[in-house]
Amino acid sequence: MIALDAWRAQARAWLASVAPRFGKEAARGLAPEAHLALGRAYQRAKFEAGFAGINWAPEWHGQGLTPLHKVVFEEEEMPFGMPMGYFGVSLGISVPVVMQMAQDRDWARERVLAALRGDEIWCQLFSEPSGGSDLAGLRTRAEPDGNQWRLNGQKLWTTWAQHSDYGVIVARHDPALPKHKGLTYFWLDMHAPGVTVRPFRLATGDAHVNEVFLDEVRIDDTQRLSPVGGGFAAAMATLMIERYSAADPAGFGPPLEAFVALARVRTIGGRPALDDGRIRSVIARTYAMRSGLDAIRTRAMRMMEAGMEPGPEGALSKLVSVRSRQRLSELAIDLSGALGLAWDQGAWVKDDWVQSWLSAPTMRIAGGADEMLLNTIAERILGLPQDHRPDKGIAFRDVPV
Repeated sequence: MIALDAWRAQARAWLASVAPRFGKEAARGLAPEAHLALGRAYQRAKFEAGFAGINWAPEWHGQGLTPLHKVVFEEEEMPFGMPMGYFGVSLGISVPVVMQMAQDRDWARERVLAALRGDEIWCQLFSEPSGGSDLAGLRTRAEPDGNQWRLNGQKLWTTWAQHSDYGVIVARHDPALPKHKGLTYFWLDMHAPGVTVRPFRLATGDAHVNEVFLDEVRIDDTQRLSPVGGGFAAAMATLMIERYSAADPAGFGPPLEAFVALARVRTIGGRPALDDGRIRSVIARTYAMRSGLDAIRTRAMRMMEAGMEPGPEGALSKLVSVRSRQRLSELAIDLSGALGLAWDQGAWVKDDWVQSWLSAPTMRIAGGADEMLLNTIAERILGLPQDHRPDKGIAFRDVPV
């Protein structure tokens, strides 16, 4: 197996060679359709160069390397601003679940190959208007009908649903059961009759999230990914993956080095902000915190390399990284004074503090809102008792609304 240092050098050289064609300057100002086409072309180039499915088995068209090889490549890839966002949920969350759970392995391998080449995109249909981050409180119905199921309901915050060919979805098959036990997990053709996708805009002007309406959508029982009633456990396994994929130590915001560079040129009381003890303290604390998150992430990758599932520490990583990003972005804007109010809607979130600050609240919802993550940390990491839950142990249909 290729050593990590050699792999990093190989990745860096390839990324530098394709950056003029696919990097952030090449993508600047493109219309949405052209930007998506560039993203698909970049994903195919990654696949053909051996940088897609890095830690997936060769039988799944992957490279058979370790999760750490994947992390190293992503560390090198991030600064270039490649148009890879379309495939984050698809290849980072939904497709790995299908690889583990699909009943038809030949069909699944075809879908994996199409996703790795950028030909197909998957989404994740979890959140709903009435449930928020309480996944077990969802109300989308999956009613059995012979060897088929009928889906009715609404999903919200579905990333890139407007471009997706397939999606994974959790729905309630039996409201007579307690809310955690009446759920089942399926995959869904996003072009099936009865599926309606409506994008909506966020504060940044971006429209990558959607509401999805399901009206008498028929799916076959072969599209069921979990045992009947096993949907919540499958969804939790999915969220553990998401909470690691949704957080780098910078929470997908500008790196700490960019803040240090800003503090060198901004002033406080006529002196460089970097000389101010309060600013230096923020830098030191942020560096220590992000180093700790690096260690947590590396530990999780080592666990997956050993065949183990990532643990609840992903909740800690996601919670702390995005909160840190929001606070640091706000401080960077404050240091810039009136200049900090300037906003470039097309700016890249890893380069621009305003874009980072405006988009941070969305990241604090993705993968579970802060309050849900705090519960996970309290109960599964610290071993604290659960909060009182009046809906525990009763039929979902009897839960007050």
